[in-house]
Amino acid sequence: MLQRVFPTSLDNQFPGHKIALYVFYALTALTLWRSQHHLFAHDGGAQSIASIPLDTYSSNAAETVVGIFGLWGLSQLIIGLIYLLAAIRYRALIPFLYVLFTLEYAMRLWVGANKTIETAGTAPGSMINLPFMIAGVVLFALSIWRSKARPLGETIRRPEPK
Repeated sequence: MLQRVFPTSLDNQFPGHKIALYVFYALTALTLWRSQHHLFAHDGGAQSIASIPLDTYSSNAAETVVGIFGLWGLSQLIIGLIYLLAAIRYRALIPFLYVLFTLEYAMRLWVGANKTIETAGTAPGSMINLPFMIAGVVLFALSIWRSKARPLGETIRRPEPK
């Protein structure tokens, strides 16, 4: 199992169930979309999505929050590009990336419980943390699972680009 999480070679072979691969594509698209919104929305998504009441803050405080959301978008962009690279060229990394995905959402739960963020309503991001963490565990298991129909040496392989 460790070799499936930490492959000795980074190739385009995916060891797991096809569902985990297809959901990984969707998570990649979602991560890239979220990153661009946090980077380019006028409020970084802080008020328009996360319902942080920026209009009640001083202009300096509001600008700081928007700047932090922009930095968060940059981090999401980098993660999304790593996901995209794995989806296109290095599928052997997908189980490891599911471990990181699960850890990210587990830590989001911890941060939400230990670092108060004032909001005017329930932010959509806070509602998806637990479901995404659980989904990450399931998808990780599917990403390392080998069916009896597919022997150990046989993996899903995309043709190498020419």
